[in-house]
Amino acid sequence: MSNLHICSLRSSSRGNSTVVFSDRTKILVDCGISCRMAVSALSDINIEPKEIAAIVVTHEHSDHIRGVGLFSKRFNTPVYANSATWSLMGENLSGVAEENVRIIEEEPIVIGDIKVCAFAIPHDAANPVGYTFVSGNEKVSVATDMGTVNENIYNALCGSDKVLLEANHDLNLLSMGGYPEPLKRRIRGERGHLCNEKAGEFALSLLKSGTKKFMLGHLSGENNNPDLAYVTVRGILSQSGAGEGDGFTLKMAYPDKISDII
Repeated sequence: MSNLHICSLRSSSRGNSTVVFSDRTKILVDCGISCRMAVSALSDINIEPKEIAAIVVTHEHSDHIRGVGLFSKRFNTPVYANSATWSLMGENLSGVAEENVRIIEEEPIVIGDIKVCAFAIPHDAANPVGYTFVSGNEKVSVATDMGTVNENIYNALCGSDKVLLEANHDLNLLSMGGYPEPLKRRIRGERGHLCNEKAGEFALSLLKSGTKKFMLGHLSGENNNPDLAYVTVRGILSQSGAGEGDGFTLKMAYPDKISDII
């Protein structure tokens, strides 16, 4: 029976929050949505907010930290982030009590029965990270907000059973859309966001290394849509010769509702 599960509470350029949980331990990755929305979404999957053992923060952008301070204040929840991220979170984290301010750098930490490891990602933030979570013989990873995939990221995610991976934009939609050209360059850049094709190529490399379950998240509302991301990545994964259902599972994270639990 599976020990580690992952569910996206919300995922988009407007707000992101994911819960990774075992029977004993429940951890939020970011809370870039309102505290009320987070509580409601957790209730939908039968998790009480007081059960959240910690919030681990990937980086300081508002779509990842908007609700962190109030959630921590209301439920006395420890918040983990690296020093550079803490220095820039400012008023968003004003509700976090001093005893709940926790530092996580490169060394793994243990929260309940889950080992948590941070790894660097290329994004235009102070010191952005993704996370891997290990409990028993299972590994779950969360990797969004990265303009490119490098060897460090591959090595961090390699061996994951389940991965939440960014598929932020479709290159054609971004190119033809109404964003100013400097913003388009930022999104396409090495410290921006992964397009559907790059997400698919990375997922294919992880599939070949043993990962079987994927969830696509952080989709742009203007430059992508769930159907397009799903079809693009599924097509690339199918190049392995494996089919969906027997060789791999592909799920979506949504901007306006919770995802399936994987």
